[in-house]
Amino acid sequence: MRAKAHGPGEGRLPARAFFEAPPEVVAPRLLGKVLAHFSPFGLVSGRIVEAEAYLGPHHEPPDPAAHAHRGPTPRNTVLFGPAGHAYVYAIYGRYFCMNISCEVEGRAGCVLVRALEPLAGLAAMARNRGLEADATPRELTSGPSRLCQALGLTRAAHNGLDLVDEGSALQVRDDGYRVKEVLITPRIGIHDAVDWPLRFAVLGHACVSGAKSPGGRCVLIG
Repeated sequence: MRAKAHGPGEGRLPARAFFEAPPEVVAPRLLGKVLAHFSPFGLVSGRIVEAEAYLGPHHEPPDPAAHAHRGPTPRNTVLFGPAGHAYVYAIYGRYFCMNISCEVEGRAGCVLVRALEPLAGLAAMARNRGLEADATPRELTSGPSRLCQALGLTRAAHNGLDLVDEGSALQVRDDGYRVKEVLITPRIGIHDAVDWPLRFAVLGHACVSGAKSPGGRCVLIG
């Protein structure tokens, strides 16, 4: 589905250069940005409140938890292409996770979007998740697979989409919202490099996934 033109009140697309930095730089900057899907069932969108950085194979040492750490494959080709594209992969054969490619072309890296604060299309999100209409925001989009299900994202339909193209069905947009406090912790749900502090979340936000008292350190930004 091709996106419609946007008015100034709906924010703007970041420049591609925004995503051409290392993932550990992009991830905290993504907090507060809007992930918007112009879907067949209408606009569904949410504000990014949690993200994790996964480093490319050029990093020393390579990131063993990253899909790109052994180099390009048919599965991860998007990660080695231009920055600012969706990398969607399947887990457990039925769920999906959505990442954003970083670094300049040829140097892989990505940011996993882990949680959103729902903004638009909450009724559609609940239907997509198989929940009642009064489902809480946390039930809708807290966790990488939940948010993909809520937004209707799949590998077949959305892998490789350009997130900074006005005509794309899936976009990242900047509506001017700024996050002031970021919680930094090790990544969760992985088995390698479990102590690397590459998870970034809006401090105290109800939609952030994982434990309610995750530890870590708080950083003031902006």
